Amino acid sequence: MMDKKIDLLNSETTAQANKSRGAKKSKTLGFVLIFLLAVYLIFAFNKTTDEKSSSWFYNLPIIGQIKHLVESAETKLKGESDDRINILLLGIGGKNHDGGLLTDTIILASLKPSEKKLSLLSIPRDLAVPIENMGWRKINSVNAFAEMKTPGSGGLAISQTISNIFKIPIDYYLTVDFTGFEKIIDELSGIKINVENTFDDYRYPALGNEDAAWEERWEHLHIERGEQTMDGRLALKYVRSRHASGAEGSDFSRSRRQQKVLEAVKDKVMSLNILFKPSLIAKIISAINENYSTNLKIWEMVKLWGLAKDITNENISSRVLDNGPSGLLVDTVGLDGAYLLSPRSGDFSEIKYLINNIFDEAPATDKEKVKDDKAAIEVRNGTWINGLANKVALDLEKYGFNIVRVGNSSQQNFEKSVIYDLTYGAKIQALTILKNKTGANVALGLPQWLIDDLAKEISGQTKLIQPDFILILGQDADETRSGTANTEQQ
Repeated sequence: MMDKKIDLLNSETTAQANKSRGAKKSKTLGFVLIFLLAVYLIFAFNKTTDEKSSSWFYNLPIIGQIKHLVESAETKLKGESDDRINILLLGIGGKNHDGGLLTDTIILASLKPSEKKLSLLSIPRDLAVPIENMGWRKINSVNAFAEMKTPGSGGLAISQTISNIFKIPIDYYLTVDFTGFEKIIDELSGIKINVENTFDDYRYPALGNEDAAWEERWEHLHIERGEQTMDGRLALKYVRSRHASGAEGSDFSRSRRQQKVLEAVKDKVMSLNILFKPSLIAKIISAINENYSTNLKIWEMVKLWGLAKDITNENISSRVLDNGPSGLLVDTVGLDGAYLLSPRSGDFSEIKYLINNIFDEAPATDKEKVKDDKAAIEVRNGTWINGLANKVALDLEKYGFNIVRVGNSSQQNFEKSVIYDLTYGAKIQALTILKNKTGANVALGLPQWLIDDLAKEISGQTKLIQPDFILILGQDADETRSGTANTEQQ
């Protein structure tokens, strides 16, 4: 039997991992609000009673197009009858940027009107997807291939790709050029950003120097740590940089910087009393009109805004598909040697399960108890049922459990699930909820075969998080899930 204190790693690594996970759930609402900024500026103005100051507004061409369109209860958005509207939010570099047609930002936003809930699922640009006559390629290339063949077809092409692999309808798409954000930031006279780390990128592409000597193709992008006022050009560089030194050099950090900039834009808009500045509104609307494409009709934008505007932060959930220890993706290499991300299970079934159940909620009291205990779990599949561990892990995450690792058990002949409690009862609230949720037996010690497996796995590794519980799933876990699913369908 293992000693009571099982130190698989140091606490500093744990803290860093917790911070990373927290960042994934940071202020994603700002991103959605910026995508809907044009709609906000147009229709929020109706709240003012100053008819003189608003008369110019109703003479704008875009307003003239919608005067005759009145929102009606009988007119429904796509997906509204099913109480789920799926919108694909896409970000591209645009003109004058290398790979300007590649979709480096892909977010599946799902709205549940009846409960005023919004879910955001970030899809990595390196996810491998099938492209007709081209084999498996990065998902961020779908838009580019389509646009080069038929201009204006990119949004529809990537919507169809995601719909096909995840087996869900994509009702709408909205593609925004980052150049549009640059113009907006300049019209707002800049934004304030709290730069967490001194920023140095010695290989930021120098615009217009593609044909120059190698050493002249790059510029040194340097930003001091602390609060900085950024104009549109600097903010755009800050979010597009890929080769910064230290912690800012990862794609995850880049995504977080994008969120910070977009949140800062939203905050600046809200603080300017912008509704009483007609010329500024006109300029911002013009900037957006030149830098976005969508299949949303104007009346659909109006209604969508009406459904989404009152959603609170508490009713917004966010998730990132990643290749972490508990992630649904793994690193792979394509036939051409390109780096790709592929589903851990070998197919998209686990991701489809996540998407289909993304609005399911755990009881608030249970979530609070798990939060108090700060319980970390490792989930292992003790059966030959493909994908069982990841699907159970997705369910447990909704209770607030920190899933540190997901994988297969070396022994896969379990009929009954077992929870190995490494805290020896110290986190009894979380243990009780875990037992009730899974129906598993509880054991206070580890069997020798599992001790041996752990010893092999942690040998030479320093970035493992020690779990409080190791859950090994048996056949009963699949039976329990199937029974629940059948009950829900009925």
